[in-house]
Amino acid sequence: MTLLETGTPIRHPDSRRPEVMQRRGWWLVIIGFLLPGSAQVLAGSKRLGRIGLVATLVLLVLLAIAGVMWFAARGALITIVGNSIGLLVIEVLLIAYAVLWLVLGLDTLRLARLRKVTGGARGAIAIVAVLATVVPAAFAGYGATLVDATRGLVGSIFDFARPAVEPIDGRYTFLLLGGDAGDDRVGLRADSMTAVTVNAETGAATMIGVPRNLRNAPFSEGSPMWGPWPDGFDCESSDCLLNGTYTYGEAHPELYPDAVANGSSPGIEATRDAVEGVTGLELQFFVLVDMHGFADLVDALGGIDVEVAERVALGVDGAEPFAYIEAGPQHLDGGHALWYARSRYQSNDYERMARQRQVQEAIVTQFTPQTLLTKYTQLAAAGQDMVETDIPQSMIGSLSELALQTRQMEITNLELVPEQGIDTGAPNFDAIHALVQQTLAEADALVPPSQSPAP
Repeated sequence: MTLLETGTPIRHPDSRRPEVMQRRGWWLVIIGFLLPGSAQVLAGSKRLGRIGLVATLVLLVLLAIAGVMWFAARGALITIVGNSIGLLVIEVLLIAYAVLWLVLGLDTLRLARLRKVTGGARGAIAIVAVLATVVPAAFAGYGATLVDATRGLVGSIFDFARPAVEPIDGRYTFLLLGGDAGDDRVGLRADSMTAVTVNAETGAATMIGVPRNLRNAPFSEGSPMWGPWPDGFDCESSDCLLNGTYTYGEAHPELYPDAVANGSSPGIEATRDAVEGVTGLELQFFVLVDMHGFADLVDALGGIDVEVAERVALGVDGAEPFAYIEAGPQHLDGGHALWYARSRYQSNDYERMARQRQVQEAIVTQFTPQTLLTKYTQLAAAGQDMVETDIPQSMIGSLSELALQTRQMEITNLELVPEQGIDTGAPNFDAIHALVQQTLAEADALVPPSQSPAP
């Protein structure tokens, strides 16, 4: 091959002519950037060049396949790459290609033979070559860092060994626990409990809030809790409120000997059985969100914005508050957001539940693409300390795709509180089961936006 307009071979140029060497230098840098390995094939080590060309071709093919799958089979794509092994493969490939890019870029700079280039062109070619080498490699390295953070997040939260499961009666069901493991407590207490169902076809979601102070939670005969509590979880003390089932389960691990091996805990399993008895639903998965981990997450987000309905005192009953969060729009850092969600001073359980829900919604709302891009590693690290679940890694793809459908629909909410006619001290569970089924039927009747009739 010859150099444009010169008739001089690229591999064996006339180094006595500076204008030829200048044009040759630009040519090698440009084609080396656009098609890594081509500069080596034309002017250097053909073996190294072929490695670069093949690696680039493989990368482009993989990206093309991923692009097609993103639009045609998104769930399958996320299932393939959204697990610990898939993410490790991507991380290794990114690091390997970044190293190869650096080697090819530096070799291209050597092949340009800048000593034979005169004037300002020598510096210009060198600067462009270095930028064309370092910047893409840096992006690949940063991408590998993000993938590594994601792999750590997925590996620490989701269960790799557990197989995927089918929906029950057309729905996936979850127990969402808001745990509170503050420094002033021994262990964790489940202070908010929500049964979540998602229609496996439409994505229609229903959230059923179960108050922590509900009494006499029933258990099925197949539950390990049936033995000690055949007539329901009830006693004279406050230990037998619904959230006390977690403490009871942790104190009696022999009831659930396989819980830890299955990625759960005796306390979580006891709570799951209790909420199943209350709602009449079989709950396939649990998601435990530690409220104490909110502080790090909120700080990683740069704070959250909330509309405070009433002035909230920061403190505990029996002592003077040490500060207040005033009514109106407020920007809260992690510490204040945690206090806002946890404060019991002159607040009842239902007000506290509402504030916790408000903080959760504020966090979700402020997960912007810009925040994810600039603070992903901090957010991933905070997420590892905040979330625990038994959802299998093999279901991340299908559930993620379903979540996209859910975001397009209005979530149906049901709170089992006195305003709904629920007596938390002496609940009528048959009536609660009927109310739950009625709410699920209403949610299933919702039509996804894509299926809405034309006006």
